[in-house]
Amino acid sequence: MRALLVLALLATPALADSDASWEAWRAEVEAACRALVAGQPGEVAVEVNPFGSEGYGVALLTVTSEAGTDRLACVVPKGEGAGPAELTAPFAPLDDPAGDPGG
Repeated sequence: MRALLVLALLATPALADSDASWEAWRAEVEAACRALVAGQPGEVAVEVNPFGSEGYGVALLTVTSEAGTDRLACVVPKGEGAGPAELTAPFAPLDDPAGDPGG
């Protein structure tokens, strides 16, 4: 019983470190994605996926301006020197899933 308690106490700092690392990574992903749309008119909302994929951090960006609302995906490679963050082209409007401007 004591051995389990000691093991649990020893593991707690590692979990906290891991949580702090993930939080720092999410902040890094958000900053990289915001930098890609800096200077664009309108309001930007960034929703970072909590863990991304094995090789990338991923976020959904919503840019709202007088011209309308665009939704984009942002991918940020994991690892030092892995390359720059990138944006996709805007997704089709929500009311037109096929992306057909004529409806």
